[in-house]
Order: sequence, then C-alpha cells, then structure tokens
Amino acid sequence: MERPVLVAAVAQLVLGLLFPGAISAPPVSYVAIGDSYTAAPGLLDPAPGSPPLCTRSAQNYPHRLVAATGWELTDVSCASAATAHMSTAQYADQPAQFDALSPRTGVVTYQIGGNDGNLFQTMVMSCVALNLGNAAGVGTPCRDAWGSRFSDDIAAYEPAMGAAIGRIGTLAPNARVYVVGYPAVLPESGSCYPQVPLSPGDVAYARDVEKELNAALRRQAEVNGASYIDIYTPSIGHDACRDLATRWIEPPVPGQPNATPVHPNAAGQQATADVIRAAVAA
Repeated sequence: MERPVLVAAVAQLVLGLLFPGAISAPPVSYVAIGDSYTAAPGLLDPAPGSPPLCTRSAQNYPHRLVAATGWELTDVSCASAATAHMSTAQYADQPAQFDALSPRTGVVTYQIGGNDGNLFQTMVMSCVALNLGNAAGVGTPCRDAWGSRFSDDIAAYEPAMGAAIGRIGTLAPNARVYVVGYPAVLPESGSCYPQVPLSPGDVAYARDVEKELNAALRRQAEVNGASYIDIYTPSIGHDACRDLATRWIEPPVPGQPNATPVHPNAAGQQATADVIRAAVAA
C-alpha cells in the first residue's frame, strides 16, 4: 500500500474510533425479486433501464421502500416471472433474477409463485369466461370446471418455491430475506357482479386458491430461514370489489388510468411498501 493511501486509511480508522458517527455506513443493498405484483405494470414512470417486456414501474413498492429508507435498490422484478426465472433468463435482456444477489446484498424481498403453471392467469381468465352471463350468481361454474386443479398445481410447484427461497441464503448469505405474500384480490364474502364477474361460490373458490398459494409461500419461508410478510390480512377490505377510493386491487376492467386488471394499483403498491417497512422495522 502506498504511503498516502495508508495514511488515509489509518486516519479514517482513527476518526471512526474517536467519532463513530463521523463516518456514515454505506447504504443497505436491497434486491427486489418478483413478478408483476412487484413490477407494477401499467403505473406511470417506467423504471429506467427496465427491459420493455418486464413493464417495471418506478412507482412500485420497491422504489417506494427505498424512498422511505434510503436503501440502495436493485429491482429485477418482471411481469410474468415464475419461480423458474429465478435461475434462468426470462428474456434476452432480463437475466435470471438471482444474478442480482451477492454477499453484499443486505435485504431481499421475494414475491413469486402466482405465475407457476400460469396459475393466476388461467384462473382469472377461465373463471371470468365461465361466469359471463351469470349475473344471477348461480352455482360455481369455475369450481365445477377445474375442481382441485389449481390446488394440485400449487402443491406440485411448492418444492420448487422452497428450493428457490433456500437458494437466496447461499447467494446472499448476509441478507435478511422477506417472502412477500399476495394481497386480497377478492372479498371475504359475497360478490360484486359485474365489477368482478364471478358468482359468490366462485369468488370463494378463487379466494381459497390464493390463500393456499400464500400458505405455501409462508411454509417455505419458514422452512428456509426467511421471514414471511403477510400482505393479505392488511389488504382485506381493499379488494377489487371496493370503490375506487378504497381498493388496492383493480377489477378486470380498471376504474382508473394507468392500472392493470387484477393487479395492485398505486394505493396498493404504497400499502405494500408500508407493510414491508413496518415488518422490517419490527
């Protein structure tokens, strides 16, 4: 080490020992891993440098978190991402999301699973299609058509979810890892046809599938040494059936511009950031 560098290093060490507050710590390195519920497609202000197909917004909850905490953000969330895209490239310009992790990483949020087996997309599109014209809310046409298929898919993909969560600890051994659940898309009872065109019975069916996915994510977080953050419970009463001023999730036909059907709106992204920040502080 050259003498000027050595002198500077010693001076910094002495300054830190005598006046601990004089040398500020580097910002926490935060990596946001996730699918469209993290990326927030449709919201204004595309994130600079985001691959176009990822539709990542600078107004999503990772960006709102760093605005409040001062963390250093690496946001690799991407619309349509599934667990497989943690370790394999999703697009030519969207590498494997785990490539963003390193021993320097201090915090990781992980919100993935809804696209495994095209779970959410298949359920939403098919359940809505099967209920078109069912304004009277008769029966459970979606449940009758699909039965246990969605539950079976969650069970089949759960080991891969667990393996991915466990892998984070290897790639980012110094990080606090938070597995983020999905918010309440549907009400806890009843329905709101035609705003969300499902019969009451199919609302309950689809709602229970989402709860099963969240339960799987919670189990795998606990097994693999991560912390699970429950977004569902705080979001009850803010589902897609609520009025524009109350809901955090938009219905199949959004009621505001720059919103994506059946996804968190701006209020939902802010609420998610608030819940995560409180959980981290606790």
